[in-house]
Amino acid sequence: MEQAAGTVRLFFALWPPKDLQAGLAAWARQAAGSGRAMRSENIHLTLAFLGAVDAALVPDLTALAAGVRFAAFRLRLDRVGYWKHKRIVWCGAAQDPEALGALVGSLRGRLCAAGMRYDPRPFVSHVTLVREASGISAAPPWIPLLWEAGDFALVRSARVEGRLSYQPLQRFPAAGN
Repeated sequence: MEQAAGTVRLFFALWPPKDLQAGLAAWARQAAGSGRAMRSENIHLTLAFLGAVDAALVPDLTALAAGVRFAAFRLRLDRVGYWKHKRIVWCGAAQDPEALGALVGSLRGRLCAAGMRYDPRPFVSHVTLVREASGISAAPPWIPLLWEAGDFALVRSARVEGRLSYQPLQRFPAAGN
């Protein structure tokens, strides 16, 4: 996918701690079969996908996100699933904490108020673990994991040495963190 000069591909995401990323990536490698397991350093939960954005707007997006106030929360990743139409194996919470919904609502509301474009599809809380998957039947048993979410990030998506790489540009802590 080609990108216009002067633009960057961006999204806002919950960015897990490295140990949680590593645990999720290890499970994904076992479950991948003929699919493509997400690399540990790219595992995240998207809050708002912006797509190609003029690079000059990054400071505005950073300032906008810095104004989002939210409480830290615990996300219990207690289920896995397979979206056949997207060929994705994912994990998520059977019930999202209210604080996650409030964070998404606040962030998207601020983006809207500022006239910033983002993918308007309804938020579906999930962490992509395997792409191009043919199913989930051979996946190992799932053991629920707890994610202490104390911040979110503005993330750049770029090709680095031919591989897709997600690079947090700025992190925004929860109130009191």
